[in-house]
This record gives sequence, structure tokens and C-alpha cells, in this order.
Amino acid sequence: MSTPTKETLFARDLMSREVASIPASMPIASIARLLAERGLSAVTVTSADGKLLGIVTELDLIRRLGGTGEGRVRWLQRLLHSRDRDAERYAQLHGAVAEDVMTRDVVTVSEDTTADQIVRLMEEKGIRRVPVLRNGDLVGMVSRADLLQALITPPPSGGSEEAQDERIREAVWKEIREQPWADAFYTFVEVREGVVEFHGFARSEAVRRGLQAIAHQVPGVKGVRDSMEDVIPGGALY
Repeated sequence: MSTPTKETLFARDLMSREVASIPASMPIASIARLLAERGLSAVTVTSADGKLLGIVTELDLIRRLGGTGEGRVRWLQRLLHSRDRDAERYAQLHGAVAEDVMTRDVVTVSEDTTADQIVRLMEEKGIRRVPVLRNGDLVGMVSRADLLQALITPPPSGGSEEAQDERIREAVWKEIREQPWADAFYTFVEVREGVVEFHGFARSEAVRRGLQAIAHQVPGVKGVRDSMEDVIPGGALY
């Protein structure tokens, strides 16, 4: 086995460690509310001891709105009848809890999986994210966004100024993701020489003040610059 170069990135370098996880018994309506409020596109389903059971994506929930597509589905069922597959599809369309709608056959990686391998998996399987497991326990998630971020901002060396800026950016971004008022999809953060700069769209002055408060509470921040644009009155971000 060849020794990885310094440029080699692994799942442990890329993954988001704060992963939204829900129990298998969580109601569908509650899952939809969680995705909407937190600006998430998917949540993992885990057991009480942290074992991955499945994943529920926004697409899984949206499919329920479209019903069964009666004509085409029935015609296909006559050609490709499978009692188990039909029962599984019915549960996904009509089930009431996470266990019913989740994808059970989840593609996963380990912390030592390289970025190149993750990219190939996503392309081959047509997926947007992969859970990261350690001895069967969920420890993180790598999404396409994480891969793009690594392309834009390669992991810096430990004690450099760039490392300090990246630590600040991660701390600010983590808090933004946890605040439903912060419009995470429309807020972008850059940090240079300890100065946090916000880009994107702001709904109100209250949101601007809230974002500034998030930045100021992070150790090492030397200043905050607001470069966000106002949302046009009467307009909508969604």
C-alpha cells in the first residue's frame, strides 16, 4: 500500500461531525418540520446506541406528495411483481414514522476513505451524501458541499494564521446552522486575518445583529464586516 501524500484528504478531514439524527419512531410530520426549520436536506436514523439504521431525505418526503403514480406503477407492477418490493413501497408512501420511509440500504464510508473514493461512490450511486461510520457507529457525514468546501479551502497547517481563520469560520458557521432564524442557505461566511465577513441576503436588521453577535462571541475574532444585501421588500428567499 502506498503512503498517502500530504494532499490526500480522508473522510475524517471532510466530514461534518454535527449530524442530525432521529429515532426510528419519529413521526413524518416532525421530520418534515425538522428539515424545514434547520435547513437540512436529510437526517440519519439511528438506534439509541448510535448504530445507523437508515436515512431520510427531503426527496423521500416529497415523493409522498406525488402519490403512487397509479397508472404507470400498476403497469410496472404487473411486469415486475415483487411482494416484498410492493410492501416496501406502500410503507414508504403511507407510513407514519421514520422507520417506514427511510432508505435502509445506505452507502457508507469509514473515516479512512479518501476523498477520491467518496467522489467515485457519489457518482456511481447517484447520491449527495455518505454517512461515516466507526465500528458501526455514526461519527459524521460527508456531503457534496463538504467536498466543494475542501476544494475551495484546503485544510491548513495547524498553527498558521489560515488555520486560525478556518477555526473561526467553522465555529461561526456551526452556530449559524443551529439557529433557524439565521437563513443558513443564504448566509455565507469568510474570515481573513481574524475578521469575519458575512455575504448573502439578510431579511432584517435583527438578523444582521444576530449574525454579528454570533461572530463576536467566537474567541479570536478581531472584527466583523457586514457585506450582506437586503431582501427586496415583498420579495421572498424561498
